[in-house]
Amino acid sequence: MAKISKKTLNKSFRNWYYGHLTCFSQEHMQTFGYLCAMLPIVEELYKTKEEQKKAMETYTAFFNTEPQVGSVVVGITASLEEAKANGADDINAETINGLRAGLMGPLAGIGDSLVVGTLIPILLGVAMGLSSGGSPIGAIFYIIVWNLLITFGMRFLYFKGYELGGKAIDFLVGEQATAIRESIVMLGTIVIGAVAATWINIKTGFTMTAAGADKPFLVLQNTLDGVFPNILSAAFVILCWYLMAKRKMSPIMVMLLLVVIAFVGVLVGFFDTGLSY
Repeated sequence: MAKISKKTLNKSFRNWYYGHLTCFSQEHMQTFGYLCAMLPIVEELYKTKEEQKKAMETYTAFFNTEPQVGSVVVGITASLEEAKANGADDINAETINGLRAGLMGPLAGIGDSLVVGTLIPILLGVAMGLSSGGSPIGAIFYIIVWNLLITFGMRFLYFKGYELGGKAIDFLVGEQATAIRESIVMLGTIVIGAVAATWINIKTGFTMTAAGADKPFLVLQNTLDGVFPNILSAAFVILCWYLMAKRKMSPIMVMLLLVVIAFVGVLVGFFDTGLSY
C-alpha cells in the first residue's frame, strides 16, 4: 500500500506556499502552481513515467481560488490521489477534478471575505495605530504577524485537508462552517468601522453670519455633530463602499474622485482644511 511520506507532504506544501502563482496568467491562473504542488506527490505514488504523466494530466485543468484558504484543496487532493494510487474504486481523475472545480469557487468567497476583507484590514488597523508619529513598529508588526499567521494557517489547512480527505467538504461548506464564517465577517466589519471612525476625520468649515453680527448664527459642523457625530466621515466611507462595491469603480478612480471633491469643497469654502496662511 503506497503511503505519502511526511517529507513529500512538506515539499508539496512548500511548493504551493511559495509557488501557487507560478507562471500566472489570465488563461491558467493557479493551474501551474497546483501542478508544482502535486508533482512530489505523484512522483512518490507512481513509479513509472507513464503513470506519473497520466496522473499529472488530472491537474492540468483550470484552477483558481483564494490561495491561503485554498491550500486545503491541495491537501484534500493529495489524500484522494493517494487513495486512487492504492486502487480505490470510487476515486478517479474525474472525481478529483470535480471536487477541485466544486471547491475553488466557494473557497474563493470564503478566503476573500476572511483574509482580504477581515484579517488584512484588522492587521492594518493595528499597524497604523502603532505607526503614530512615524514609528516603524507598525510596519514591522504587520510583516511579522501576517507572515506567521499565513504560514501556520496555510500549513494547518493543507494537512487538515490531507487528514480529512473527501470528508473535508462538509467541514468547509456545511452549515456550521457558514455560521462561523458569517460571525468572523461581522467581526471584521465592526473592526473596519472602528478603524474608519478613528482615522477618517472630515469636517466642514461652512458658516453663515448675519449682516453686522460678530458671530455666525449657523456653524454647520456643530449642527451636524448634534444630529450624528462625524456624519461627514461616515458618509464618505459609505460613498466609497458604494462606488466600489455597487458601481464597480476601481480604487484609483474613487481616490481621484475624492481629490476632485476635496478640491472643489475647499475652493468654495465647504471643507475646513485646518490651515492658516
